[in-house]
Amino acid sequence: MLLEALSSAILGLALAWAAAHRLPHRLPTRSLVLPTGVAGALFGAFITHTALGFGNLFLILIGAAAVSAASLSLLVRPAGRLHRHSATA
Repeated sequence: MLLEALSSAILGLALAWAAAHRLPHRLPTRSLVLPTGVAGALFGAFITHTALGFGNLFLILIGAAAVSAASLSLLVRPAGRLHRHSATA
C-alpha cells in the first residue's frame, strides 16, 4: 500500500509538472498546480484501491492519473477573451 501511495504521488507530481511546464499561461502559479496534481493522484489511488483491492498496481496508477488529470483540468483558464457582441448591439 505504501508503494501504491508513493507511486501515485510521484505520478501526480509528474503530471502536474508537465502541465505547468506545457501550459504556464493558462494555469495559476506552480505552488497551486503541483499540490493539486499530487492530491488528485492520491485521491484517485485511494478510490481505485478501495474499489479494486490489493494487487492491481497498474490499474490503481491509471485511476490515480485519471483523477489527477481531472483535478488539474479544473485549474485551466480560458486562452483568451471571447469577443462576443451582445444580442442588443
